[in-house]
Amino acid sequence: MNSEGQGLFRAAGWIAFIILLSKIVGFLRDVVVANYYGASIISDAYFYAYQIPALVLVILGGVGGPFHSATVAVFSKLIKDFEIKPKPAIKKLFNTFETFSIILFTILALICFFFPETVMRLIISGENTELLEYASKLLKVMSPIILVGAVIGLYYGILVTYKKFLLPNISPSMLSLGVIIVLLITKGDKTGFYLALGTLFGALLQFLLQVHAVRKIGYGFKPAFNFFKNKSFKEILELLFPAFLSSTIGQLGIYVDMFFSSALKDGAWTAFSYANRIFQFPAGLMLTAILVPLFPLFSRLVAKKDTEGVRHYYKKGIGTLIYAGTFLMVCIFVIRTDAIRLALERGAFDAAATVLVSNILFFITLSILPYVVRDSATRLFYSYGDSKIPFVIAIGCILLKLVLNMLLVRPMGIEGIALSTSLVTLFNAAMLTYLLRKKISIGYKDLTKNCIKILFIGALTFLTGEFVSALYSHFVAWNFITGIIKLSLTGVIMLGAYCLFSVLLKIEYMQELIQKIKNRDANV
Repeated sequence: MNSEGQGLFRAAGWIAFIILLSKIVGFLRDVVVANYYGASIISDAYFYAYQIPALVLVILGGVGGPFHSATVAVFSKLIKDFEIKPKPAIKKLFNTFETFSIILFTILALICFFFPETVMRLIISGENTELLEYASKLLKVMSPIILVGAVIGLYYGILVTYKKFLLPNISPSMLSLGVIIVLLITKGDKTGFYLALGTLFGALLQFLLQVHAVRKIGYGFKPAFNFFKNKSFKEILELLFPAFLSSTIGQLGIYVDMFFSSALKDGAWTAFSYANRIFQFPAGLMLTAILVPLFPLFSRLVAKKDTEGVRHYYKKGIGTLIYAGTFLMVCIFVIRTDAIRLALERGAFDAAATVLVSNILFFITLSILPYVVRDSATRLFYSYGDSKIPFVIAIGCILLKLVLNMLLVRPMGIEGIALSTSLVTLFNAAMLTYLLRKKISIGYKDLTKNCIKILFIGALTFLTGEFVSALYSHFVAWNFITGIIKLSLTGVIMLGAYCLFSVLLKIEYMQELIQKIKNRDANV
């Protein structure tokens, strides 16, 4: 078990650093987009249109998506030696999967190119004709992204299988870089065309960056149509289709949100999108850093029937995520409005947009702990070759989302959609955790005790941060420089308080960190 896990958290540290760089580029993209388009009908149209190619590029083809997950789950078991070139049978399997992906998503890309208005009518209320018109034109520009998205996911999977974590985590920044380059050159426009063009340019950069790395480890593309006779490909499909449907069903929840949002005021969905991006900055960084190296390990341990190893690393991973997630949650609660004001409030993005994004972010952040539990449990189900249970639960989540939106959107507006998102994530996590018992007995007693203590120190840290923030604002007037100082000071004090409370309450994860530091100092 120790040999399997050697270097796991070192890999997580490197991945966290890489993702941080990628997230910073994504943040700069949001700053540029907000400056040129603010929270307007044009930005709404872009985010509506982008949600279609994003389904393939980010949800299906992204790290953790079905194409990535199915590739890792199957190839991790088939490849015995990662230091040598792949055997012909392995390469043929890879080419069969890639050929299948290209055929399927070429069809979908053509549908979006020739019938964009029909596609957009599925998620935009028929009353908002102006939004529908703008979004349809932007979808047509971005439709080629659908073709490359699934192939990128396949490339991610094979690179992660070979323990090459750098490119899968840094290449998504190419999408953001493409947007930044095009907008800075063109200075934006009144229709969003250059925004969509920059997105397409970035996606192509992302694809080209993966091609070289995949070829380097021995996987060149040669069309293969052995869809029905290859047993390993059938195993991929058995994992892929339920996971594909599960991810698509999950995305339907977003489409439900978009439909309800399209009837609200202009800029509502843009505000929701910005809030979700801000949330994903730390949450996605933390989750991906831990789960990307952990998922192949789960698959190998399950293949070896090492139940104790699976149990140990699952509890270790999810416990670490909850510990880090609690601090992120309380930190966002305290600094969110000032951070949004400092980062985005300029150009077309005004003070009203800041308040709206802040309110939405509060409700989305409530989902951070269920979010890490849900994604951790989902990876473990996939490692056991079971994507059916996550799929069935996802269907239930869509129905719950529809009901909650009908109940919450009228009294709360776009904030009601944010609250329903957190409630649905909590339901999803609870169901997955409960049904995971059919696969393996995790033993949550020690983990639960730690979580109670973690939530308690989280509450103390929140009160500390609120006091520091209020005290600073009472004596110091706001401007860009004092805003940076306020955020830095509040964040550092909250981190110090969280660490101090962790030591006093003997939180397991802090004790392990201290022990590692002592051991490192002793070796120096």
